[in-house]
Amino acid sequence: MFKAYKYRLYPNKEQERKLNETLWLCSLVYNRCLAERREAWKNERRSLTAYDQIKQLPAWKKEGPRLNQVYSQVLQDVVRRVDKAFQAFFHRVKAGEKPGYPRFKSASRYDSFTYPQSGFQLQNGRLKLAKIGLVKIKLHRPLQGKVKTLTIHRKADGWYACFSVEVDPVVLPPSDKAVGVDLGLEFFATTSDGEFFPSAKYLRKSERNLKRLQRMVSRRQKGSRRRQKVVRQLAKAHAHIANQRRDMAHKIARSLVNRYGLIAIEALNVKGMLRNHRLAKSISDAGWGLFINILKGKAAEAGRQVVEVNPRNTSQICSGCGCIVEKPLSQRWHKCPHCGTSLHRDVNAAINILHRAVA
Repeated sequence: MFKAYKYRLYPNKEQERKLNETLWLCSLVYNRCLAERREAWKNERRSLTAYDQIKQLPAWKKEGPRLNQVYSQVLQDVVRRVDKAFQAFFHRVKAGEKPGYPRFKSASRYDSFTYPQSGFQLQNGRLKLAKIGLVKIKLHRPLQGKVKTLTIHRKADGWYACFSVEVDPVVLPPSDKAVGVDLGLEFFATTSDGEFFPSAKYLRKSERNLKRLQRMVSRRQKGSRRRQKVVRQLAKAHAHIANQRRDMAHKIARSLVNRYGLIAIEALNVKGMLRNHRLAKSISDAGWGLFINILKGKAAEAGRQVVEVNPRNTSQICSGCGCIVEKPLSQRWHKCPHCGTSLHRDVNAAINILHRAVA
């Protein structure tokens, strides 16, 4: 299976200049490839392939010698990114979804480049990057498995190296225990065993600081250094919230995967739920989609099973007798008038989720 290892980079000023210039040159190649594909179809009704455009790279380097500052395979990967964007576009068209034609990317929106096979090497606690040099890297955990690709990311809080590696799954000892998990807003997750994981609400807790920074951005003149400084502070604040949310999702997922052999969850349509404008911010803040993806990844590595079930009426059905007991969202306690079952609404839903998974 494939796994990603992400490490923080600490480039010096010259290396950071080269990294930024690499991203700028990659964005130029990306936009040129996109423009050529558009023109070829518009004028000749001809579709260019990634191979067609990769063959043109040597000629483009002669036209613009600055492209020689970028490792050749990095430029080839840029062309493949354009090809993937068009493949995804055609897939959406075929599926009847909103197509979303591939867009041009400015240098500020192009934030990563990839070494697909070679051009990088770890040497004595530093990362050697072709055309850039030896960059200091924080290896906070050992890199295991066979490295396939390396992607360099520019984020609001710094630079990161993301290694994609092929590893053998670390299968945990078998477990006969099964659990149902109900995701909610009062509690982030509630299990059928009656365990509650509190909702951290990181965005809500940081709203006051975010609003202050956003006001500072709006008051300052566009293009000024003072505005750019506050924009960076705002981006870092959002990145910190995202990191907190991801950290919580990893910890809860690990806790469940370590203890249970089967984990039942609802097949939530998070995108559709976000149309509820009263709850959209709270649902986004919870990060259910992120948690489900992380849970599935950890379960696959550990040899556990994650089962998604239909979420319809899991909160309304009594887990004791199966009768429907309608109650508004504000009513947090389930009490069945038919069989007398009395328990927290979310625990009742989690038990129903487990019943559907094992039925």
